[in-house]
Amino acid sequence: MISNRCRSILLILCAMVLSAVSFGEIGISVTFGPPALPVYEQPLCPGDGYFWTPGYWAYDGDDYFWVPGTWVLPPEPGLYWTPGYWAWSGEAFTFYDGFWATQVGFYGGINYGFGYFGEGYQGGRWDNGRFFYNRTVNNVNVTQVHNVYNTTVINNNTTVTRVSYNGGNGGISARPRPEEEAVARERHIPPVPVQQQHFQAARSNPELRASTNRGKPPVAATPRPGDLRSGVPAKQAGAPYNPQRNQNTTQSQPNRHAERPDNRSSQPNQIAHASDIPHGARPEPPNTGDSKQDRKYQQQQEKLQARQEQEQQKLQRKQEEDHQRVAKQNADEARKQQLEQQHQQQTRQMQQKHEQQQQRLQQRMPPSPEKSVRPNNHGQKHDDKHGG
Repeated sequence: MISNRCRSILLILCAMVLSAVSFGEIGISVTFGPPALPVYEQPLCPGDGYFWTPGYWAYDGDDYFWVPGTWVLPPEPGLYWTPGYWAWSGEAFTFYDGFWATQVGFYGGINYGFGYFGEGYQGGRWDNGRFFYNRTVNNVNVTQVHNVYNTTVINNNTTVTRVSYNGGNGGISARPRPEEEAVARERHIPPVPVQQQHFQAARSNPELRASTNRGKPPVAATPRPGDLRSGVPAKQAGAPYNPQRNQNTTQSQPNRHAERPDNRSSQPNQIAHASDIPHGARPEPPNTGDSKQDRKYQQQQEKLQARQEQEQQKLQRKQEEDHQRVAKQNADEARKQQLEQQHQQQTRQMQQKHEQQQQRLQQRMPPSPEKSVRPNNHGQKHDDKHGG
């Protein structure tokens, strides 16, 4: 029989899966890149505490569609929004979800504007549980919101590109900084329910399809999630929209989720670098009644985990050195893609090795008292296997 604790864990996992599905993250990788980011104005902040989440292009089977930027209340004070982004994975463009965390992580170097200029966030800061808005990049009514300040932001990217994806032909070449990689290992909160509803509202609006609006959506941003009727239109498309329909449009595979270890851990073939691998949760100590045997197994488990972490750090350093060397050599796109494929293979091989080591150790785990007294009944074994 499954313990109450295991049942709770299963319920949590099911809730996480349903949340991901409701936000449209049944994985789709696309062989042609998303349109450029449209030019639009930020709607007025609806009130104190709202956080800006920039618009982006999503994909639904056969067409990109625009998810308008909007103001959202964070799930809790002190959290920042890291936008999602598209990136070339070596075979197709794959989307990396946005998330809430205490710091802003990597979002592909994409210049979303309004404080998100490719690195970090310059639109505001938290102070003693209150969010203070930088008025130089945010549209805030100071008669309603008093916690504001003015800091000039030098945005060198605004006149350079409105490209909406990282890597590939013509994409942004940014790589995660060490502090952004650190955010990937911190606690994340997925998009809140109103963001999921906002996504679904955009998905169901045919006017937001790129094939209809040609990269210039009629609703580019909204004051609140899902309020498409009060949205502001795009001033212009970021670039002429020319979808490459002559290519194979999609391939069905689970999305990679940048900076989301919980989601990526179940899809090792989608992790490209050692720095993307999450720190695995430590297995619960055995409780067989034999304290000496339990302690021995626990020591073996800790020793294995320490050795695996050292191997991961070693591979991460090597891959980072490879990126630095290629950058100094000004290598062409073909060489960069070849390196990324090598890194992905290296990372996959290490993951498989670590999983096999963990499985072998678990097989040597001493049996629990429950298993040792259980009768040899085929029906009972069947129930245990299927969680009965």
